[in-house]
Amino acid sequence: MKNVSIKLKHTEYDIHIGNGILKKAAGLIHAIHPHQHCGLFSDKTVYDLHGETLKTSLQTAGYNVLSDTFAAGESSKTIETITHFYTSCIKQGLERKSPIIALGGGVSGDLVGFVAASYLRGVPFAQIPTSLLAMVDSSVGGKVGYNHALGKNLIGAFHQPSIVIIDTALLQTLPKDEFQCGMAECVKHGVLGDADLFEWTEKNVDNIMALDSNTLETLIERNVSLKAKIVMQDERESNVRALLNLGHTFGHAIEVETGYTQYKHGQGVALGCVAACYLAVQEKRCDESVLNRTKALLDKIGLPTKAPLPPIDTLMNAMKRDKKVQDGEVRLVLPDAIGKTSIVLDTPSSAIEKAWRYISA
Repeated sequence: MKNVSIKLKHTEYDIHIGNGILKKAAGLIHAIHPHQHCGLFSDKTVYDLHGETLKTSLQTAGYNVLSDTFAAGESSKTIETITHFYTSCIKQGLERKSPIIALGGGVSGDLVGFVAASYLRGVPFAQIPTSLLAMVDSSVGGKVGYNHALGKNLIGAFHQPSIVIIDTALLQTLPKDEFQCGMAECVKHGVLGDADLFEWTEKNVDNIMALDSNTLETLIERNVSLKAKIVMQDERESNVRALLNLGHTFGHAIEVETGYTQYKHGQGVALGCVAACYLAVQEKRCDESVLNRTKALLDKIGLPTKAPLPPIDTLMNAMKRDKKVQDGEVRLVLPDAIGKTSIVLDTPSSAIEKAWRYISA
């Protein structure tokens, strides 16, 4: 088992990474939160695969377990789902020291994390991510929240987990397209801040896509370490952490304007990374090789680099509602080279529109 530690001003926690460590999860959680009750929340698809196994081990560890589920998918990331979980917690009698556990992908972590952040003004929170995207990105760093009809993740909080448990064996049951979506975040990490990681991913992509156990552990450890380093520098996204949004301003606009049904988050991020790279080339911020290498790697993974999209004026309006807008300006993360990015505020609208046209099939 590999460990990555995050040390912040007011808290610290460990991220445990290994093959088959779900069976250790209950003991690891109980060791830091020995309480009578706990909550276990998951989407129904993941719960049907792994929920009862985890619930039984939590009960064996000494917990009275409240378990509840929601319908899988981004469309469930709403205040209605959160209110349902509040009701379950209140009826079960969960207290301020009762840990709440998120089992699942990024949607589960965001939703359940917001419940943990706000129920009784904050209770302990454990993350057990089951998708690659959640393992390398959303489970680390404490961003939690839900969607509004007018934009993604517009309501939320920072609520750090007290432990993250990543079992790479769970990836064996992950649908291929969901694994590909997680790889979009891995490519993003390499482009934004680690040229060596990007090159390692290029060289090892075949073993990664074949789900080789040792390669997966290395992939996840390296990506988690990069994100942990950034989070420790900037917990609340006041400066350097914003670099993690590479591709996301474009990607979130795509998700919102297609109703979270046509494209998955990772597919939106992939398209957004291509748009950002193209824009950077057009603005003479980076060499064209950045765009070409990024597209080639995404293509090899099986992620989209062009796709049918809504009208560009609609997408531009969605970008202006993004939570990363600053003083009315769309704030973009653009590459200067593989492994180096900058936050840019003054990109002309005409240039952004051209980037939208580039990724539109």
